[in-house]
Amino acid sequence: MSITRILKAISILSVIALPCLANAQTASLEEVAACENLRSIRNLTITSAEIRANDQSDNPYCYLRGIISPAIHFHAQLPLKENWNGRFLQWGDGGKDGDLDYADHRVAEGYAVTNSNTGHDNGVEPGASFAFNNRQAEIDFGYRAVHLTVLAGKLLVNQFYKQAPSYSYFEGCSQGGRQGLMEAQRYPNDFDGIVAGAPAFAYQALNASGIWNLQRIYRENLAGNLAVDTDANDSFDSLKLVEILHEKVLDKCDVLDGISDRVIDNPLNCDFDPATDLDDLTCSSDEYSDDCFNESQLRTIADLYAGPIDDSGRQIYPGKAFGSEPRWVGYYIPHEGNNMSPSKLVGVAGDHMNYLFYENDPGKTIPDVRDYNYEAKTTGPFPEFHWKDYDINDFYSGKGDLMKSITDATDPDLRQFLGDRGGKLIIYHGWVDTLIVGEDTVDYFEEMVDVTFDGSFAEANKDSRLFMAPGMGHCGGGPGPNNWDKLAPMVDWVEKGIAPDFVVAEHITGGIVDNQRPVCAYPKQAEYIGPSNGVDDPTNWTLENFRCE
Repeated sequence: MSITRILKAISILSVIALPCLANAQTASLEEVAACENLRSIRNLTITSAEIRANDQSDNPYCYLRGIISPAIHFHAQLPLKENWNGRFLQWGDGGKDGDLDYADHRVAEGYAVTNSNTGHDNGVEPGASFAFNNRQAEIDFGYRAVHLTVLAGKLLVNQFYKQAPSYSYFEGCSQGGRQGLMEAQRYPNDFDGIVAGAPAFAYQALNASGIWNLQRIYRENLAGNLAVDTDANDSFDSLKLVEILHEKVLDKCDVLDGISDRVIDNPLNCDFDPATDLDDLTCSSDEYSDDCFNESQLRTIADLYAGPIDDSGRQIYPGKAFGSEPRWVGYYIPHEGNNMSPSKLVGVAGDHMNYLFYENDPGKTIPDVRDYNYEAKTTGPFPEFHWKDYDINDFYSGKGDLMKSITDATDPDLRQFLGDRGGKLIIYHGWVDTLIVGEDTVDYFEEMVDVTFDGSFAEANKDSRLFMAPGMGHCGGGPGPNNWDKLAPMVDWVEKGIAPDFVVAEHITGGIVDNQRPVCAYPKQAEYIGPSNGVDDPTNWTLENFRCE
């Protein structure tokens, strides 16, 4: 490398990495050269390598991009040697991915981090369209991209630091949670510890459920929509019925955990029944209002709580949790505020059945997925397929079995990872998550305990923990305590042998903690032990006033 090139790199770095911070670190000539020289690795395709500033830290890092044939693009964020904590971290993805995700905060903590686009670019192939008649892209997305990115990352760590990582971790939520469980099942030697949040492990079932839920709402020309058109101009301007439903659920089940905090600690203990508990709010036969529920709306509510069942009575996926009702609005309910475009429709599920469910793709997406009345053109060289035409009976028909084998991470046998490998697993999920239902994660964990540990929670807890967060939404948010460092408990467990019996979660409003308590390792739950006359006083909702029982 020429001295001119080195000086140019240092000059650029001094402008980027020293934004008026006297204590900001700069890379040495040797560090710049070591980073750039990674482009010369003979057995890995690296397209760029440079020193970059980190907006989460005063310390710059070595940034690399590369390609794994045929179409997996990956990148690596490597702290400079004096800032590396000796650990490797694979950062998980979200949605259908198709981009490179950064973990600047983990790099600032000293982790060497990698991530990939899982084999496609969503800028040109948005949503699930990347999978159209492309089996290799499906395989890369399903499991291959993460594993190979891990191997590439560890090779780069060895080359850059001249030593292997002391520990390797995975952290991800949603799609990333699925990736974490897939790694534990298929590639048990990749990681020492895996943190899988709100895992989309039953990938085909949850997407089939998403379409089925939308079909319930859109049927009969939106007669069962929980948003109401109060001014008869097709605006669906009122969400009052959702608020009424939520309050009725809370009235019945909030106090079951002993605290009135507008959070249902375990929705599975709630026995709310729309048929009886909403009886006094049923509209007369000719009434349409946002003060009462018509028969179609009551049927929608019952269906969403029950979850999809095929004609043979087989359950496809659990229904929505009691207490999650406000979160239905963003995902499923078309209304004026979201331009009649609920995110489940225009986001992760609207084109899923076109490209990622069937072994043979049935057809391209219709011009506007919001148009329920559109009739798909099913003939010609490029037939269309409308999500409204998906038949839930196809789920167990065998037509989707190949894609299940590629994308689903439902294998409960983790003996290789948790036993032979000695790995550790933390799964977490929010109880009011309505995108991926928490009950399904509980069912998987219990099945894993049965298969891997012969049904012994005592044995399972030596290597695996499940944390179900009351009032937490999808990967965060929600009315309950939902904020904690997801990776730190895993590091303490793997490296210090400190198993997390609970995590300390906080709810923050306006930058101020207004609710704090332990989220206990399943099946235990937090029990209030504070002042007996202050159970409903938010000032008493602090860690010391709870214990796991």
